[in-house]
Amino acid sequence: MSYTTLAGRTAVITGAASGMGEATARTLASHGVRVALLARRADRLTALAARIEADGGQALAVPADVTDAASVDAAVERIHTAYGAVDLVVNAAGVMLPNPVTDGRVDEWQRMLDTNVAGALRVIRAFIPDLVAAAAAGRTADLVNLSSIGAHVAFPHYAVYGATKAALTYLSQSLRTELGPLDVRVTNIEPGLTDTELGGHIDNAELAAQLDGMFDALIGLSADDVADLIAYTTSRARHVNLRQAVLLPTRQA
Repeated sequence: MSYTTLAGRTAVITGAASGMGEATARTLASHGVRVALLARRADRLTALAARIEADGGQALAVPADVTDAASVDAAVERIHTAYGAVDLVVNAAGVMLPNPVTDGRVDEWQRMLDTNVAGALRVIRAFIPDLVAAAAAGRTADLVNLSSIGAHVAFPHYAVYGATKAALTYLSQSLRTELGPLDVRVTNIEPGLTDTELGGHIDNAELAAQLDGMFDALIGLSADDVADLIAYTTSRARHVNLRQAVLLPTRQA
């Protein structure tokens, strides 16, 4: 599908080194969006930027850690120097570390909170002025948060991960009341079973096997499926806000 209205826009995409973030960067760039790629893995970002440019797009690799406020601030400065203000922000950075709460894995809880919730907030704080200014100038301005079906469907041993995603879903809902009157659109997307690197971070063999079994049974989404929905959503007329989308494999629905 062609999303011609995206051409000429400037986007920041976190979590761009892999998964939904990478797919979103490739998809938006293919439709004429200049993309600033944020993630910790500089080598991955450099390779992705080169791939996008080889395909005729524009991309800027910006190594950054969303759990570090100073790192995010430095990224903003670099993006503004190279591209100027942005009008599209995609919060795709996230970690999923399931384990029973009774295991007391405080390190995992903190990592998920720092990335999935506080990290998203740092990025939002950094780029809200750009989005508000773009909207005030009559341009389309979008904030897209990638949450999860786990925000409102409980899965055993995914309690903390689900709680962080529920927080992001609520944050999107609340931000819409603040930014909507300023003509900034806020979209919350909750994918179901999706093939990304998240599952590879699980150190619990039983839970990892369960996840593999779900992919075999349900035929999960690809990261490109999610990226296509983001491109569709952000290419709508500026007065139309697709506020909430739940994207599931047909067999999971």
